[in-house]
Order: sequence, then C-alpha cells, then structure tokens
Amino acid sequence: MSQEIDRNQGQGTQEHAHDHHGHDHPHGSPCSTMEHYNTKDLLVREDILKKAEELAQLLTTSEEVQFYKRAELQIKSSEHVQNLIKQIKKKQKEAVAFESFDNPEMVKKIEAEIEALQNELDSVPIVSEFQQSQSDINYLLQLVMGIVRDTVSEKIELE
Repeated sequence: MSQEIDRNQGQGTQEHAHDHHGHDHPHGSPCSTMEHYNTKDLLVREDILKKAEELAQLLTTSEEVQFYKRAELQIKSSEHVQNLIKQIKKKQKEAVAFESFDNPEMVKKIEAEIEALQNELDSVPIVSEFQQSQSDINYLLQLVMGIVRDTVSEKIELE
C-alpha cells in the first residue's frame, strides 16, 4: 500500500492533451512524456517509510546517541553550566542593545566578556564531550545517508 500525497493540490483542472501549459516548444515538438514531480508529490511506499522509521529507531540505540542523551542530562542538571549559559545569553542581549545605541566600545567590551564566558563553558569537560557527541551523531547520519545514496545509485546504474 502507498501513501499518496495529493498531486492536484493547488492546480487547476487538466486541459486537453495538446495544452502548452504556459510555454512553447521548439518546432512544435511535444513535452517529454516523462512525468515530473515535486518532492511533495511523490508516492511513498509504506514499506519504505516503515524501514526508514526502523532505521531511525535503530540509530537512537547507537552509543553516540546514548552518550548524547546522558551528556545533555548532565548539562541540564549542572548549575555551573546553566549559570554560564544564562550569563552568555544576558551578555548577548546587552551587546545587541549597545549596538542599537551605536556604542562600539561597549559592544567590544561585552563581546570580550562573552568570549571569556564561552571559553569557560567550553572548558567544562561534559560540554566539550557533548559537542563532540553532536559531531559524532552528524557523522553517523552522513555515513548512513551516503550508504543509502551510493547503494541506490549503484542499483540504478545496474538496471
């Protein structure tokens, strides 16, 4: 069974076969007979969706994702980390305010304070480990996408 997305959404009724649909063809040649679809118009087979969901579920069980979740909880429960984040956000708002007042000296001073706070935040081991886990998950996702892309391309070339 397929999950179909309405192909006629936003379109008027189709006219007779020789309609030029808003453009001319060289030497009166007809449009290509190959159908063209927007991504939102594609038929997505239920089994493909199901496998994609299974793969997503499997990825959430990976060590990278599990570490990310643990690190995120530690960051959320760390008073020191949360305080640094709060201070950085406050300083960023101050910098924006002084920019609107056209006060470059204060902006520069506040940006230096933000950088110092950011360096302090980055030096907290769980924060740098959390950032590394984000990179690891992105790498894992890119790897999986690359394998899917390459496998599909190979199958297309063979057929």
